[in-house]
Amino acid sequence: MQSVPANQIKPQRTEESRPSAVIAIRGLKISFGDLHVLRGVDLDLYQGENLVVLGRSGTGKSVLIKIIAGLLRPDSGEVDVLGQNVDQLSARELDTLRLKIGFSFQNSALYDSMTVRENLEFPLIRNVRNLSRQEINRSVEEALDDVGLKQTINQMPSELSGGQRKRIGIARTLILKPEIMLYDEPTAGLDPITSSEINNLINEVKERHNTSSIVITHDLTCAKTVGDRIAMLLDGRFEQVGTFEEVFAADDERVKQFYDYKFVD
Repeated sequence: MQSVPANQIKPQRTEESRPSAVIAIRGLKISFGDLHVLRGVDLDLYQGENLVVLGRSGTGKSVLIKIIAGLLRPDSGEVDVLGQNVDQLSARELDTLRLKIGFSFQNSALYDSMTVRENLEFPLIRNVRNLSRQEINRSVEEALDDVGLKQTINQMPSELSGGQRKRIGIARTLILKPEIMLYDEPTAGLDPITSSEINNLINEVKERHNTSSIVITHDLTCAKTVGDRIAMLLDGRFEQVGTFEEVFAADDERVKQFYDYKFVD
């Protein structure tokens, strides 16, 4: 296993200095028929951190963030988001909470029939009333500027590269100024250079907007670059949680196999 230079190791927080949890998950279980996906998950996301949920494909990573966003209902367990129990919220309360959660989908989820401008305007017009045209224009331009793609404002999604679509998808999420970001496989299907740009953007979003983020991935380069902490999902449970170095120093053959197969420095 490759050694990690000291200047790349992120400082650890003690329990006393650690900020409050913006997401708290306890005893979470969900099955689909005979397939037991999550088998009793406990996890906290703290204010101002990027938490990477790492694991092989099909281990329930995306299921987890759908439960957090209230898109799936667990069989048992509790999920508190910003102090609210997601499972106990009414439909209206859940809609209000979701405005504070940015969801960056794996496929960017842009509307192909809309320009970039119209894609970014859509969540504003739908969720924020009484905005003037000047306020909408300013918000769209600021969001595009945040992801470095102001020049694409009048283009169609079909005219953009995969990396640009990912960035526009993040911009559309940021336009509502969420407190929490949920990234689902942000580097999937991208070349190494574009993946590196997206990883850097995730870090920039955290620093610029003070977001707390969960990043779902099986890309170890992404995990190492953006993760303040790593939570390794194995057999439906988080068996290893800590810094990248702590997780992959663990004496667990399943972790070592994942590292040896997946890591790209």
